[in-house]
Amino acid sequence: MKRRGRSYTEKPSVRRVTVHLDDHLWKFSLDTISISTKRSRVFISPTFPKIFWRYYNKGWSIASEARFRLMKGNVVEFYVIFKRDEPKPYEPKAFIPVDLNENSVSVLINSKPLLLETNTKKITLGYEYRRKLTTTGKSTKDREVRGKLKRLRERDKKVDIRRKLAKLIVKEAFESRSAIVLEDLPRRSPEHMIKDVKDKQLRLRIYRSAFSSMKNAIIEKAREFGVPVLLVNPSRTSTVCPVHGTKIVYQPDGGDAPRVGVCGKGKERWHRDVVALYNLARRAGDVSPVPLGSKESHDPPTLSGWLRAKSLHSIMNEHKMIEMKV
Repeated sequence: MKRRGRSYTEKPSVRRVTVHLDDHLWKFSLDTISISTKRSRVFISPTFPKIFWRYYNKGWSIASEARFRLMKGNVVEFYVIFKRDEPKPYEPKAFIPVDLNENSVSVLINSKPLLLETNTKKITLGYEYRRKLTTTGKSTKDREVRGKLKRLRERDKKVDIRRKLAKLIVKEAFESRSAIVLEDLPRRSPEHMIKDVKDKQLRLRIYRSAFSSMKNAIIEKAREFGVPVLLVNPSRTSTVCPVHGTKIVYQPDGGDAPRVGVCGKGKERWHRDVVALYNLARRAGDVSPVPLGSKESHDPPTLSGWLRAKSLHSIMNEHKMIEMKV
């Protein structure tokens, strides 16, 4: 061992001693830690690092076993082991349906619809216009052209929106002990959507809206929090009245797709995105009554500045304060 440079003394020497403790050999408190020895109990005044407080303040419990190591200068390095109690089975008490659209995402919270603008339309068209200006008369294989296109950051912007929106929705569902309801979109849903669309610009916007990526982002974040996600049939969710089960007639309003329609039987006015939320909740098994005569059924609040919001409740409260000021 001396020849290899691993030993420096004639006899073996113990340099580090690590002692493992059972629950009856030590007691823990934030002021002192007592360790039972052969002669008596030894009391140590601990100094905790930041990582200790990070786990201690997040509800982790201290395990019954521990270990310590003797250091130089009469210093004891104590290792506290944290453990987390097994989570209780997640039993959803309500449903939060989510409807994914080309330029917005609608959510139903406590029978209150909310439309969150994602600005996907603006990002897609802005990138396409700048791409045409950059590539006109030039090859996309050119290094300078590729660098300019990369700096437009279309993908990064859309990924950022999807991640923030998924976190808001899943966090709200986790705090309210609810299940998230999504449309079980097919693998190539944009191709089916643009089948009968003739407008080239609208075809481009729908095709690059990335509905499946938004759905997968919500599902992945829900797995992280342990929130159940229910996938239901997306067929005719925005064209059937959730009260009477009859077809909703949408009158042309000059836009790409009419947003407000009238029930053929009850003559109630329904917003396309709001009626989809109630139908998704019904197909998931929600039996709560659908409110009628509400202004929000045909004129839901639409919010755009939500990217830095901490929760959906804070967004709704802020919207109420704005209405009160107006």
